[in-house]
Order: sequence, then C-alpha cells, then structure tokens
Amino acid sequence: MNKLLFLLLTIALVGCQQAGEDAADATANEPINAATTQGPSLDEVLDAQPEDIKARYVHRHPKETLEFIGIEPGMTVVEGLPGGGWYTKILVRYLGSEGRLIGANYAMDMWPLFPFGTEEFVAKMAKWIETFKADAAGWGGDDGAEIDAFYFGSMPESMHGSADVVFFPRVLHNLANFQGAGKGPYLDTALADAFNVLKPGGIFGVVQHEARESMPDEFASGGRGYLKKAWVIEQIENAGFEFVAESDINENPLDVPGADDIVWRLPPSYALAGEDPEKRAEVDAIGESNRMTLKFVKPE
Repeated sequence: MNKLLFLLLTIALVGCQQAGEDAADATANEPINAATTQGPSLDEVLDAQPEDIKARYVHRHPKETLEFIGIEPGMTVVEGLPGGGWYTKILVRYLGSEGRLIGANYAMDMWPLFPFGTEEFVAKMAKWIETFKADAAGWGGDDGAEIDAFYFGSMPESMHGSADVVFFPRVLHNLANFQGAGKGPYLDTALADAFNVLKPGGIFGVVQHEARESMPDEFASGGRGYLKKAWVIEQIENAGFEFVAESDINENPLDVPGADDIVWRLPPSYALAGEDPEKRAEVDAIGESNRMTLKFVKPE
C-alpha cells in the first residue's frame, strides 16, 4: 500500500514539474506585447506629472479616459493634434520604451485659415514635426516611447496598418468647421488617415466638445467648438469604423452654452474673461466643456 502511494505521488510530482516546464517554455516564446511590457503604471505616470497638468485631471479624467479607450504600455498610439503636449506628456511615459507615439497635426494648408494663422505662425508650424519629436523625446526621458509624427493628408505609406490605437482628444471641430465651409476635405482626410494607420481590429478613441441635440445645427458645425454626438458617430462610421461604446466620464452638465457662446469661453482658454477675476471665477464654476467620449474599432 505504501509502495503504491509512493508511486502515485511520484507520478503526480513528475506531471506537475513537466506542466510547469511547458508553461515556462510557452511564456518564453511569447512575443513582447502590451500585456507583458513592464514599466510605470498609469497611476504612477499621472502622479509624476507637473502640477499644471494635474490641475486639469478633475476635468479631463485621463486615467478613466485612457482605460476606457484601451491604451496600454507597449502599444503604438497616434495622438491627434498634440498641441502643447498635455496628453503627450502622459502617453510618452506610459507607453514606455517598447511603445511608439505618433503625433498627427492639421494639414499645413489648414493653418492659414485660422485668425491667428499669420505668415510667422505658419512658418513655425512648418517645423512642427522636428519640434514635436524633440519635445516629446525630452518628456519621455530614457524610458519613453519612440516618437514619430505626420501632418493629416501627408501620412507616410510606411505607417499604414502600424497603430494599435488612434486617439483624437478635442480634434474634430476645426476639421468639421473648415470642411463645412468648403475650404477643403479636412475632416474626411483626417478620418481616412486614422483608418489607414490602424491595424485591423485597432481602436479609434474620440473625446470631443459636445453640443446638445436640441441646439441648432449651425451652432454645432464646429466653428464654436461644439459638435453633436449623433453627427460625429455618423461621420466616423462613414469612414469605415464600427461604433463600440460611449462613456459619460467627460460629460459636464454645467456647460450649457447659449446660441452665441463659444467653447473657448471656458477654461483653460478664458477667451471672453481675459484677466478679469470675477469673470474667470464664473467660468471656473462651470469647468471645462461638456464632452462626448466615444470608442470605435477598425473591422478585422
């Protein structure tokens, strides 16, 4: 009886050892991906940001937003309109050394359409790719993501099918405004670039100033910063994407603009308040804009 028990235990131990070795071999053969890449957690990256960036967390909810979209370390992510780098400074650290961050800016022929699009400003934007790469690399440090960039409508062929996620935070209104005014197919071009740069099954995440459906269509054409959710979803689906989900994490019920209001009246722009402390306090009580947060997928 003791011999039989010893034999059974020996067989069981050998089986467990072999299973463990098989599992170790399988793990060793797995490619490095977003799930296995080591680096700082999103919480750690957010905690390490400068105070001026952290001050906006209460309005922009970066942790909840990036988690909803599904951005993870090691991914290749395209960030639309990086601007001053508010999200870039978070993404370049969070994606880590195995990741890649690609900035995508408005087309060069779109910048002169803005009131501030002076010859000097346009000349500055012509150097944006080099400037963005240098700035983002500095923000990422030794363990930051690889950096690249392009202008909408001029995406290199080599980038096609390379991205896991495209993220457009507050990007669409100017594209829609100028396209609607007949200045060029700016919105269609940007959405086509978003579609083409993604891998099949890749995610397209959008955060956009949202107009209530009851507002006039003229108000929600993009010139005042706001767009209607149903219209945005329709345009993105027309570009080939499938709608996956929406979240209320960036909604702000206090932002109830009138027909003559613009989104830039609110922080952080304070366009109508100037340096008047009372007017600033009024818009501070509202906070940043009411925003839709949408998730789409490129079909397999």
